[in-house]
Parts: sequence; structure tokens; C-alpha cells
Amino acid sequence: MRAKEPVRVTKRRAETRARLLAAAFRVFAAKGYGQARIDDVCAEAGYTRGAFYSNFSSLDELFFALYDERAALIATQVTEALTVDDAALLEPSIHAVIARTAATLLLDRDWLLVKTDFLLHAARHPEVATRLAAHRAELRTAIESRLLGMRGRLALPPGLADAPAAARAVVAAYDGVTVQLLLDGDMPAARAWLTQLLTALLVR
Repeated sequence: MRAKEPVRVTKRRAETRARLLAAAFRVFAAKGYGQARIDDVCAEAGYTRGAFYSNFSSLDELFFALYDERAALIATQVTEALTVDDAALLEPSIHAVIARTAATLLLDRDWLLVKTDFLLHAARHPEVATRLAAHRAELRTAIESRLLGMRGRLALPPGLADAPAAARAVVAAYDGVTVQLLLDGDMPAARAWLTQLLTALLVR
């Protein structure tokens, strides 16, 4: 019985960390990173400051952990969305892949608010900007690998004839659409617009 105690503690700590991250997401989305406080996150999660500091040394560290978690999820989702089965070689399947990618990239508006806050924070803090740039590079790499796997199925325009340039174009299109989405909150229109942009970029 005693040998199992550390496992139970580890599991409990993991659950506490997960609840703090979920609470932080809600607080950051509602108040903005600059206005959020540790006490706000603790109250939302139902924990004391002691529970917070047993998992994170600062609000910045929690923010990084939250962004790491979401960025990894997005990279995985985009990779899966851009995957084409060997049997799906017809042109209509390519458009289906693009539509699926557009739906994946456009997550909930709360995440876009948090991501935008993080971008503004990074713009004022070089060390944060470096970490954000690394995440964006990982996302582009994931997209590049999928585009390379679809070589011969997508006819890229001359200016985007290589996968790195095409991946940057995909990310740029996403960035532009999300700005509009934050302003008008029209998710269906944003998905349709992004689908059109990606089709124009990736299908000749």
C-alpha cells in the first residue's frame, strides 16, 4: 500500500495542474492576460494560492504551460486534417481536405482572444517572442510535412511552388481570418473565407 502512495500523489497533482490550466483559460479569455491575477485563477479553479505555487512559480509560467498545451493540440489537429488517405486521390478529396483544415484552424473565439493576448505580450518581451516564434515554426513544419505528403495531388501556384512557402501562406491566411473573426464573431463566414483563401493558394 505504501508503495502506491507516490502514484496517487502524482495523479492528484496532475489533476490539480489540469484544473488550474482550465481555469486560467477561462480567466484569460474573460479578463485578458494583463488584467488576470493569480487569485482569479485560484478562485476559478477552487484552489488556494498554495496549490497554485506547488505547480507554477508565476502567472507567466502558467501562461506558457497553457500555450504549450494548446499549440501542441493545434499542430496535431492540423497535421491530421491535412492527411490524405492513399485511396483518396481525386480532386474533390483535395477540396475536402482544405475544408477540414479550415474547420480545424478556426477554434473557439476564447482561444483566439487568449492567443492574441499572448501575441501582444510577446511583442513587448523578447524572450516570450522567441518561444512564440518556435511554436509557430513547429506549426509551419507540421503543415509543410503534410503538403509534401500531398505532392502530386496539389498543384501549387508558381509563387508557392515549395512546401515552406505554402505553409507560411496557410498560416498567414489563418492569421488574417482570425482577426476578422475576433471583430465580427461570425464563425461560419470566417470558415468559408478561409476555405476560399486556402483553395486559391493551394489549388491551381
